[in-house]
Amino acid sequence: MLTAAIQVVVVMLSGSVGLLADTIHNFADAGTSIPLWIAFSLTRRGASRRFTYGYGKTEDVAGAVIVLIIFFSACVAAWESVRKIIHPQPVQYLGWAAAAAILGFLGNEAVAIFRIRIGREIGSAALVADGQHARIDGLTSLAVLVGLLGVRFGLPILDPIVGLVITVAILFIVKDTARTIWSRLIDGIEPEILEQIEHAPRHVPGVLEVRNARARWIGHRVYGEVEIGVDPKLSMTGADDIACEVERALHAHVRLLEGAAVRVRPADQG
Repeated sequence: MLTAAIQVVVVMLSGSVGLLADTIHNFADAGTSIPLWIAFSLTRRGASRRFTYGYGKTEDVAGAVIVLIIFFSACVAAWESVRKIIHPQPVQYLGWAAAAAILGFLGNEAVAIFRIRIGREIGSAALVADGQHARIDGLTSLAVLVGLLGVRFGLPILDPIVGLVITVAILFIVKDTARTIWSRLIDGIEPEILEQIEHAPRHVPGVLEVRNARARWIGHRVYGEVEIGVDPKLSMTGADDIACEVERALHAHVRLLEGAAVRVRPADQG
């Protein structure tokens, strides 16, 4: 937000549509933090009688809101770029505009590093996507410099063209982010996480079979379930002890596992 606020002053002075597109996008980026903050605040409330798994899914809803915000910023940037192509205006204060573009890159990259690191630590797809979004924004800020150099060397048409290029970059971000969020919303899970859930019980003595492993994301936590086969001659107490060991093994192998349901049944003897 601070980066965008500084840029908007330079946009008003310079009239650069490329910098304007980048500034609009930076304001949108700052806005995407709001639904994430709301989602994380709700998640901290924990489970209730009405929401027995907690409010983790609000994080994915926030991701969907982020996609809409990014798409809207692309539409605004495209409109301003086309308007400047039809009705060109001179760009002034090129040095200040170039400095603002560099500032946009540095500000976005700093935010990207922070968001991606924290997102990966806590397993938040929405936060990682938002960080990657910020990183692309930093690169588009550098692209603004190309447009300004075009103005400096007598090719002012490069400025609105760069604005359109930024728009295309935003749309690619929308596509990738939407795919990730959609997967979480319909309970998609990464194959490697499912493999870990299937593999962990095999380390527990007494487990003869592993079947019907499932997993889903709820917010930035994984909830899994698995069915194990044990010796039919085991007592109920012995089977329960093995199930508890399997649950501990699952938590040890799956880093972001929040909960695990272990079903025990007699193993096939044929």
